[in-house]
Parts: sequence; structure tokens; C-alpha cells
Amino acid sequence: MRILGIDPGLAIVGFGFIDKTGNKLTPVQYGSIQTEAHTPEEERLLHVYEGMVQLIDRYKPDMVAIEKLFFARNVTTALPVAQARGVLILAAVQKGLPVYEYTPMMVKQAVVGYGKAEKKQVQEMVKLLLKLSAVPKPDDVADALAVAVCHAHSVSLNSKLNEVLRK
Repeated sequence: MRILGIDPGLAIVGFGFIDKTGNKLTPVQYGSIQTEAHTPEEERLLHVYEGMVQLIDRYKPDMVAIEKLFFARNVTTALPVAQARGVLILAAVQKGLPVYEYTPMMVKQAVVGYGKAEKKQVQEMVKLLLKLSAVPKPDDVADALAVAVCHAHSVSLNSKLNEVLRK
């Protein structure tokens, strides 16, 4: 099973493709889609959308896991990020992919085992779990891989629960 994890943003979209075979997680490709700050917002959104479509076509994930937005204060950045998140979800749905959403706390809980873990702890666990030589940069990339790992763990848990419920 191939999972695409996404950390949404307008300036930087982190993405990470991982393969899950049994309990083994293997990184396939990861990186970011970046847009220029002084470009009109509609052009930036188009760039994010087209970049995601190209990635989906190239790496052919079975499902997409995306981080839910959580903004306590800054509405100014929340709206453009929400729009970028919308075009990212649109790209996935147009390709017929199921989309799963996880809050930052859910991702931290799944990756580190503690929902209030520090960003650095999450990054180090991503590096360890995926056997990477270094923490992926920028941070958005490590966050996207963490979302993919979270979904991989959730899929395992859900299938085990369904087995128990069927008995």
C-alpha cells in the first residue's frame, strides 16, 4: 500500500510517499512544492494544484493523508493555507483517491506516542521509523512524512479492530 502524506501550505507544501508492507514502512519519495511569495495567490494555488497532480500521477499512491488545519491565532495565514489545502484535496479526489485527515495532535500521538510532543521529537521519530540518514528539510517535509506514518499506523489499528469486531 502506498500512502501520500501532505503537510498543506501556500508557500511550502510538504509531501511524502511511503510504502507499507506488513509492519514495514519504506520511504519512496519526499520533498516540497514551493511557491514564490510575491506571486498572485491564484497563481500560487494553481502551482500547488498542478504540482500535486504531477506527483500523484508519477508515484501513484493508494490513499492520501493530510494534516487538518489548526490555527489558534493567525487568521491571515489560515485562509491561504486553507485554500491550498482545498486544492490539494481536490487533486487527490479528482484522481479517485480516498483522503484521510489527521490533527497535529493525532499525528504526534501516532508517531511519538505523546500528543503534545515537540516538533523536534516528531522529526527524529520520522527519521528513525523510516531509517533516513537525516531529518528531511524543510520541516514541512518531515511533517508530511509524519502524517503518512500516522495513517500507516491508523490503517493497521483499524484493520485489527475490524477483525475483532467481525468475530
